[in-house]
Amino acid sequence: MEMALELATQAAAAGEVPVGAVVVRDGVVVGRGYNQPISGADPTAHAEVMALREAGRTLGNYRLADCALYVTLEPCVMCAGAIMHARIQRVIFGAPDPKTGACGSVVDLFAQPRLNHHASVSGGVLADAAVAQLQQFFAQRRGKN
Repeated sequence: MEMALELATQAAAAGEVPVGAVVVRDGVVVGRGYNQPISGADPTAHAEVMALREAGRTLGNYRLADCALYVTLEPCVMCAGAIMHARIQRVIFGAPDPKTGACGSVVDLFAQPRLNHHASVSGGVLADAAVAQLQQFFAQRRGKN
């Protein structure tokens, strides 16, 4: 998660919402990503999607069944869908997202029995640090820092 927080710092430095993600297989990082929708003019360029893309290229397969995804903010519906299609085994996130979180805050897609893949999900890992990054970023954007 610490590496994901470092990637979130890179996102903030680029003017993006500070979210970072890392895909790990057998203790080895195989994919990294941070938010890039603004700079990439790509609404799908969330940290999770960027990390999944790199992991797929690294492993030569879009199926990432034996991998875990660490992300600083609870995944949204789009990212949860991508995580399911990649067959990620575990999702570990930092801060909950009460506006768009799809791992329990707004909806819990991984608990939907009709969907075909159910990753295990753990939240709140280094949440204070992730929340602080987000709060600082938005305070600066609003001119309150």
